[in-house]
Amino acid sequence: MGYAADLDRINAALDAALLVLEDFTPGQIASIKKDGGDPVTEADVRVDAEMKRILPQPGEGWLSEESVDDKDRLGKHRVWIVDPIDGTREFVEGIPEWCVSIGLIEDGRPVAGGIHNPATGERITGAIDTGLTYEGPNPVSGKTSLEGARVGASRSEMRRGEWEEFTGQAFEIVPMGSVAYKLALTAAGRLDATWTLVPKNEWDLAAGVALLEAVGGWAVLKDGSAPTWNDEDPLVPGFIATTPLLRDDVEALLLG
Repeated sequence: MGYAADLDRINAALDAALLVLEDFTPGQIASIKKDGGDPVTEADVRVDAEMKRILPQPGEGWLSEESVDDKDRLGKHRVWIVDPIDGTREFVEGIPEWCVSIGLIEDGRPVAGGIHNPATGERITGAIDTGLTYEGPNPVSGKTSLEGARVGASRSEMRRGEWEEFTGQAFEIVPMGSVAYKLALTAAGRLDATWTLVPKNEWDLAAGVALLEAVGGWAVLKDGSAPTWNDEDPLVPGFIATTPLLRDDVEALLLG
């Protein structure tokens, strides 16, 4: 079974999200704090509703940061894992490092995905049988070693000092917001690698990992083990991702 129809739905959902987001101006958006302290806006909720209307077909599951978790998804063959706005903090602050993020999981494997960053105009979509499509203004890196490579790092993790051990390395550390955006840029070759050694959620990762799968990238948990998807608890204990060209170097650096 091919994934062309799923990619059509992903693009349709991203288009619908863009229409919703036309009503909002990044940097001039009211937000409230969720229980965990993360911000949420009206835009998150409205985009979530549009994507849920377009993406899941009968018999398919749904997991979203902004939806009540329906555990029926655990028995589904295909599950959509989405984040209506990944990088809401950057969206609220007007930093152009946020995106709409959509991943499709089939039998526990990310098989198709897409992100769109409205602030930069970038759209990255792909599936395991189609490869990757990158629509954006910037060239790819294509580094074959960590020397001079561009590694995406969480802004908040850098503020907390969690990247100090990597300062002075031969690669450039690029502070950036959205996890999904960093993973997608890695799949597209605009970043060479990214990792987070603190917990994230499946909706932060699913789209980007699907895009990495589309190009043969390397995406593992922080201990080097393979991730599982559509788990009852969607919290993931840290993540490592890189292009196929840098797998050996990144594996040696982080896993010894």
